Amino acid sequence: MIKNELSTAEIVKKAWRKRIVIPGFNIPYLPMMEPVVRALHDTDTFGLIMVARLEWIKFESGSMKSIRDEYEKLKDLRYTRLHLDHVPVIDEDNLLTDFESIIAEAIELGYDSVMIDGSRLSLSDNIMKTRRIVELAHTAGIAVESELGAVMGHESGPLPPYEELFASGKGFTSPQEAKRFVEETQTDWLSVAIGNIHGAISAATRTEKKIEARLAISHLEIINESVNIPLVLHGGTGIAKEYLMQSFKQGIAKINIATAIRQPYEKLMNTSVTAAQEAVYNEMLDIVHNQLEIAGSADRILKD
Repeated sequence: MIKNELSTAEIVKKAWRKRIVIPGFNIPYLPMMEPVVRALHDTDTFGLIMVARLEWIKFESGSMKSIRDEYEKLKDLRYTRLHLDHVPVIDEDNLLTDFESIIAEAIELGYDSVMIDGSRLSLSDNIMKTRRIVELAHTAGIAVESELGAVMGHESGPLPPYEELFASGKGFTSPQEAKRFVEETQTDWLSVAIGNIHGAISAATRTEKKIEARLAISHLEIINESVNIPLVLHGGTGIAKEYLMQSFKQGIAKINIATAIRQPYEKLMNTSVTAAQEAVYNEMLDIVHNQLEIAGSADRILKD
């Protein structure tokens, strides 16, 4: 059982040391939260409930406050914490965002951890802006996730062919840059690009089957040795299980999952919200038991 007094940072660090992955589940539609929390409870699994900026802009999560309020009704601190996912400095439409005020609001609302995504910036700018957020969040006693490298998929327009991207290593996180980035920002967790991609979010493509991505495990191993902090894998849906299991041994302590639970919900939401919620619940059970094999993690994370 997760002790209520432990912070998210402490929980993630314990999981990382034990090589147990913590899944984070994005909530683009408020009714999705209930089956996600229920499934975590029913499987004795620890996970993060997450919302990203694009989910209140391009989907129907409402706002950070809406998500917080819904979470307060459903939360079970033995199994969940609330995380602010992607707040980009430059968004998927290449527009500057008011990232500092968004993250400050999340901290004020009581989010347990936050993410700044400066991956579209130069290395020096990413370091500078991430360090500002780390100082802000650490003053409030909460953890910061940041990103280095280009986890693609949210951009407007089609992606280059995936095999071409993977073979070239375009956008992959540099181990040397990661070492400098972590030392200079003091970020708690680092999201890395190692072949993983986000699910499409445009109205025209969001229902399509996600590309089956691979992971450059040897590259991840070098990053892991370089930074020695918990690493995060975005775009967790659709990656072959063999790659996932290897990544958890090489520093991935948190995996983000969105498309896998969003698409079943969207398929049924206009017919029956209850049926859509049950589809999410059933997918959650499959993710926890079969895809990630982490049922029972809430107890295992804290065992001495």
